[in-house]
Amino acid sequence: MDISKIKILIIDDEPVVRESLQDFLEEYEFRVMAVPSSEAALDVLAREHYDVLIVDLKLPGISGEMLVLEAHKLYPGIKFIIHTGSGDYQLSDEMRAAGIRPEHMILKPVTELGALVNLITKLSKDDG
Repeated sequence: MDISKIKILIIDDEPVVRESLQDFLEEYEFRVMAVPSSEAALDVLAREHYDVLIVDLKLPGISGEMLVLEAHKLYPGIKFIIHTGSGDYQLSDEMRAAGIRPEHMILKPVTELGALVNLITKLSKDDG
C-alpha cells in the first residue's frame, strides 16, 4: 500500500506527544490527524475513515481502551496501535477480541520511530 494513502488518527491528551508523532508521521507522507480525547476521535470517525488509530490508554473522559472497543464495533476495518507509558499493561480479552496483539503495543516514549512506521505499514497491508 502506498504510504501516502494510509490515514492515521492519533489520540493522545499530551500536546507534545501528539504533535511530535504527527510531525514525524507526516514526514513519511502518511495522512495524519491528531486529537486530544476519545470523544474527539469518535466525532472525527463519524465523519471520516481512518486506517490506523494510535491510541493512548490513559485519556480524560472515555479511556483509550473503551475507545478501541467502541471504534472496533462501529468501524471493524480499523487497525489499532496502543501507545502507552504503562509497561505493565496487560491486554484484556475484549482488546484481544478486537484484534489487538502485544506486538501492536508501543511504549512511551517511542525511541525507535522506524519500528512505528513498519508497524503501521504492516497493519495496513494485512491483518496485523
